[in-house]
Amino acid sequence: MRLKIKMMRRPVTKITTNFIEELDEIIETLCPDRVFVLTDNSAKKYCLPVLSTSKWLQNASVITIAQGDEHKNIASAVEIWTFLTKNDATRRSLMINLGGGVISDTGGFVAATFKRGIRYVNLSTTLLGAVDAATGGKTGVNFLGYKNEIGVFSPAEAVLVNTDFFHTLDAENLRSGFAEIVKHALIHSLEEWNGALAFDLDNVDFEKLKEILARSIRIKERIVEQDPKELHLRKALNAGHTVGHAIESWSYGLNRPVLHGYAVVWGLICELYLSFVQTGFPKNELLKFGRWAKEYYGECEIDCKHYDMLYELMRHDKKNEGDCINFTLLKRVGEPVVDRTASKKEIFESFDYLRDGW
Repeated sequence: MRLKIKMMRRPVTKITTNFIEELDEIIETLCPDRVFVLTDNSAKKYCLPVLSTSKWLQNASVITIAQGDEHKNIASAVEIWTFLTKNDATRRSLMINLGGGVISDTGGFVAATFKRGIRYVNLSTTLLGAVDAATGGKTGVNFLGYKNEIGVFSPAEAVLVNTDFFHTLDAENLRSGFAEIVKHALIHSLEEWNGALAFDLDNVDFEKLKEILARSIRIKERIVEQDPKELHLRKALNAGHTVGHAIESWSYGLNRPVLHGYAVVWGLICELYLSFVQTGFPKNELLKFGRWAKEYYGECEIDCKHYDMLYELMRHDKKNEGDCINFTLLKRVGEPVVDRTASKKEIFESFDYLRDGW
């Protein structure tokens, strides 16, 4: 007998206009035996009631975990695995991840590992989740203070983004998500970059934001489609994240947590400085980004006494190979260069630039 091999389809992130109708169509196509909804305290309050009209979710079991990146860990994963086991989840069951990036990352990881993998759908309720964690198939949890240390590549069956949920976000969380949009624009084209930096984050036009978000998601999906396991091209999406993840982990260690997007913006300041030094990134673009970052994201409160800790955190970044700290730098806007390294001296100079040079 000859086996028919079913090719994996590429999951498409869709900004929905008929949220419940489209969600029910997805679930009906998947035909699960049981449906589990994973959410956090905030999404449960503001977003879960919207799902009450879904015919497929009338009898769904709801799993709620604590809100915040500090809860994206093995303990939360164990809590969810335990719930699934005690409530008779099978390999034909479906997990619906309703929330931001923490829910997408954690829920995707749990689904990918429970009974060697059950299907899941991401319903992104935050701008950061929509443009970052929900799209692309990366799942994972933090471990021993290191970002996304444990995880797997496992694409969602589908990703739905309901931008109506964004109206529940405060200004800081909207800006955190917009940072990833700016990063996508930076690695894509000067036109997209200038458009993103021109967006007024003090007076958010949600219709315009939806258009920018749609383009940003397409940029990411085109890259992921060509390099799903991050062997080369997809590493461009890590711009700003080597330093950014270190700043984020450092802030949690001090019990002064910094939102992911703020850490990425400050990481981009450092890494664009390294790009200026190493690959000739235009100084005018570096200065332009610095002015924009200071206006909307303020200054990063690092001090020279924190440099060694940040460097140590960067040494444990999952993108590294051997003893080298790995960066994505840029020659110019729209031309990223992956697998670049920098000396400790250069990295500390970039911290100096972040602290008082921009």
